[in-house]
Amino acid sequence: MQIPELERKSIEYRKTILSSIAQAGAGHTGGSLSCTDILNVLYNAEMRVDPLNPTWAERDRYIHSKGHSVEALYTVLADKGFFPAEKLATMGRGGSHWVGHPTRKVAGVEQNTGALGHGLSVAVGMAIAAKQDGLAHRVFTLMGDGELTEGSIWEASMSAAFYKLDNLIVIIDRNTLQITGRTENVMALEPLAERFSAFGYAVRTVDGNDVAALVDTFAQIPFEPGKPNLVIARTTKGKGVSFIEDAADWHHHVPTAAELTTALAELDQAEQRRQERYATA
Repeated sequence: MQIPELERKSIEYRKTILSSIAQAGAGHTGGSLSCTDILNVLYNAEMRVDPLNPTWAERDRYIHSKGHSVEALYTVLADKGFFPAEKLATMGRGGSHWVGHPTRKVAGVEQNTGALGHGLSVAVGMAIAAKQDGLAHRVFTLMGDGELTEGSIWEASMSAAFYKLDNLIVIIDRNTLQITGRTENVMALEPLAERFSAFGYAVRTVDGNDVAALVDTFAQIPFEPGKPNLVIARTTKGKGVSFIEDAADWHHHVPTAAELTTALAELDQAEQRRQERYATA
């Protein structure tokens, strides 16, 4: 998929995420908007998946470790055709499988997540299994920066390097905010690249809200043979909507009807600017 179309999809995905959360009356707005571009590029430009055959043996695996930002994942899976888009309207309703954290009852979801810090351990196990079975698929996982304070992340990281898992791609949504405020005020994480390098990862840092930069970075995988890959995606929480961006209060704030109208109008304006930019290019 070409860059202009990826940019268009990111705008549409953000509109769907906001509308779904508003309709459900619950959700994690800020973190879903920060990782939208990452999921867009993974599913539309990088990973090998087949929506018509979700359990295809040769598919790349994706583990959504920051499970609370599930609205972004559901939106992309629906757009890819893993399930009808109409299912998004059932989010938060009794009896629906489209709940507040990923569940394998939803087509395209590889692992139940939401208890933070567990996704990397699952991904490491999947990557080891692929190596042992001589399979060529890769394993991707997206973590929030707030969950890096979980000790299991660092235990799994030791294993990833020890087993030389260059088929593992770990992505950190580095938006610098968690539910209680700045990550550096809750538990300092920097120097993040140096810490993961010391654990044996091949590390790259990228603008996580720039689809062209993400495409270029993922195209370089594996970064170094025999080393697990780690991408620090520097993002803005709430990306795309001015009054949601970089605001801890929007971790799980639900937009009111008026806020939704304003947010969707901003995104429509972003799409208009995108069209004008390419029309004059």
